[in-house]
Amino acid sequence: MVCDEGMNALTLERPTTAEPVLTAADRCDQCGARAWVRVTLASGGRLFFCAHHANRHLEAMVGSALDVLDERHLLIADEVG
Repeated sequence: MVCDEGMNALTLERPTTAEPVLTAADRCDQCGARAWVRVTLASGGRLFFCAHHANRHLEAMVGSALDVLDERHLLIADEVG
């Protein structure tokens, strides 16, 4: 919260950024590489996939997944930056 010049309280909204949610500590369940995709199942379990294994298996899981966090678009930015 911030005050403007008239001492009125204003609420600041955080800008939407492309900050990653997954970190380098999140690892692919199949090969141990850095995970770029997290699939949350209806049971509450989570599966983590590297880009390679996400490309291979994600399409088959989307219909039964409760949530899919796909950060593969950040992979290119990570390699360039």
